[in-house]
Amino acid sequence: MQEVESARDLADPADTRPVDESAPSIAELVGALGLRERKKRARRDALIDATHRLVDRDGLDAVTVEAICEAAGVSVRTFFNYFETKDDAVLGHATYPIDPLIEDEFASGGPTGHLVTDLEHLVGSLLDAAPPGRARLAKGLAIAAQEPRLLARHLAWLDKHKGNLMSLVARRLGDDPAHSPETVASLALFLTHATFVRWESAGGEGDVRVHLHTVLGELRALLAD
Repeated sequence: MQEVESARDLADPADTRPVDESAPSIAELVGALGLRERKKRARRDALIDATHRLVDRDGLDAVTVEAICEAAGVSVRTFFNYFETKDDAVLGHATYPIDPLIEDEFASGGPTGHLVTDLEHLVGSLLDAAPPGRARLAKGLAIAAQEPRLLARHLAWLDKHKGNLMSLVARRLGDDPAHSPETVASLALFLTHATFVRWESAGGEGDVRVHLHTVLGELRALLAD
């Protein structure tokens, strides 16, 4: 079926890539990373779409993770690489993992020692797991409007990620900080959202990080006005 064929198309090329004796160039590495991230997002979107179709047809309680995976043509193990629960797939909740090395680097004052510049680097890591498009988010929230537990899950998810960012920022700023960790964490979330919206408005193609520097520059100009 079509879903299975699409899932095969999204297989990670790193699993079958032949060994090359020559070291890849930086441009090749960046290109491969961009392709890998696009395929990951496409696979995640396919899981969200399959979840929405099944929920529309059968109702939320009747849908299982196994049924979602069958419809999307992926394994259960693959599903849990993207979502913690079925409810998260309905809502399009990405896990927003931050690379532990990037997290530790930021907390210790890196990579540049300038808070806003380093925050841009941190947000770039968040953008690697950018949320799905507005149509999918709207569909998920429309389902949630009929299911109180999904609304509760959505609010808990937002609080969790803001709390995680606040804890990380607090590690960076230390005792008696010059800036509120909550304000800095909120800025990180704003930059993530605004950059994604800009990327989507530009067609949703290519590396979403490209738009981050532009958004931050506009914010700097606005605050300096």
